[in-house]
Amino acid sequence: MAIIRSISGLRATLVDGVFDDNLIYIYIYSLLKLYPEGKFVIGRDGRPSGIAMQEFIAKIMTHYNREFILIGLVPTPTVQLIVEEVGAICGISITASHNPEDWNGLKFINSNGVFFDAAENQKLWNIIDSQKLISIPDEIYKIDISNITIQNDWAIDTHINKMLNLQSNNANFNSNTNFNLELVKAKEYRVVVDAVNASGSIIIPQLLSELGCTVFKLNCEGNGEFTHKPEPLPENLSELAEAVVSMNADVGIAVDPDGDRLVIIDENGKPIGEENSIVLAVWSYLKNHKNPENARIVVNHSTTQNVEYVAKMFNSKVERSPVGEINVVNKMKEIDAEIGGEGSGGIILRDFHLGRDAVSGIYLLMNFLAQNSVSISTIINKLPKTHIKKVKIEFSHSIEEIAPQIKSLFKTEKCIEEDGLKFIGEDYWLQIRKSNTEPIIRIISEGTDETPPTNLIDKVFSIIKHY
Repeated sequence: MAIIRSISGLRATLVDGVFDDNLIYIYIYSLLKLYPEGKFVIGRDGRPSGIAMQEFIAKIMTHYNREFILIGLVPTPTVQLIVEEVGAICGISITASHNPEDWNGLKFINSNGVFFDAAENQKLWNIIDSQKLISIPDEIYKIDISNITIQNDWAIDTHINKMLNLQSNNANFNSNTNFNLELVKAKEYRVVVDAVNASGSIIIPQLLSELGCTVFKLNCEGNGEFTHKPEPLPENLSELAEAVVSMNADVGIAVDPDGDRLVIIDENGKPIGEENSIVLAVWSYLKNHKNPENARIVVNHSTTQNVEYVAKMFNSKVERSPVGEINVVNKMKEIDAEIGGEGSGGIILRDFHLGRDAVSGIYLLMNFLAQNSVSISTIINKLPKTHIKKVKIEFSHSIEEIAPQIKSLFKTEKCIEEDGLKFIGEDYWLQIRKSNTEPIIRIISEGTDETPPTNLIDKVFSIIKHY
């Protein structure tokens, strides 16, 4: 059985029948007990299985006389934002993010539009685990929900309009270099979008059209059929890279199935690396900040050190958190940070909402390009030439079991144990941690030609291979 519940919610496989009505029912039934009153917002990422799941959740809600809004095929960030907009008590995003097509999941969002943290998840799990065998009431299957309107257009328009109107409500942005919709429109950028036929299929092209771009849609059918592996890594984006060149585009944009990660292809069809999405977003934000030296930034321990490089240009401060959106968000709230994210392509713009959002990233990216009249490749060439390598392997043991041996390999480096093990050298770092969302261990390293990340990772493999 493949069921994973973590700080990132619930994920499970479909092919073996694990993610069935019983699993959905126990989670939603327990969620209703956790929140005996209040409105819910429900959206999905486009996977075909999500259609039936959305309908079944709606029937459960109807059976228990609960108020809810269905918003259909939308990014998870849209669910978060709509929870805030309508004053809902909770949001449910039906998604397995970047997991393969034979997975689906449920992400839970609190009334602040933020993912459940560890304490909130634990409360839900305690209710779930305390339940005795519960059978699904037969009446639920007889409920007709055909008259319920899915408010998809309204949800997407609300998301885009709030983004485009951000400048008028943002006291931090410098009025002399403020985001200028007309400036971006005047550039008439050519953009290729690969939404992997999932939740970004509608909203991303629509946003770019609002920004005056000519949009070439690639895998934007919204049918949830992944034409390539869904994680937006360079090896999965060759079709997008080729399209950027053939269409003579200025930029290629890829998002993951639930639309919270932004990955960029430059005008030459070259992936700039998912890590650099947050780097460019931070650069754009600080460049437009009234007092950048007072700005605070949060990224997780697995994110490129180039964020610090950009922050130093503006005398801004970067702090780190464990991996996981809610961990970044909590740290942002703790230190009153204005922008944050993760090296996986997740960008969090606090003035908009406290969640990773490709829409926020595109807003900052297009602003940066228009203001500076430069190409993506020109910007990237200004960054230090570091190399980052990420590997994942199946691993059934705990980090604690191998920690003493791993530490013996890195005696001179600074060791941080906030999120697995992280070792920091003069111009390199390495982290080893268990995934929150998959039954694997991740090893990530960044270094220079003098200290290649491959060499650092090989040292760790010399220990792990014996387990």
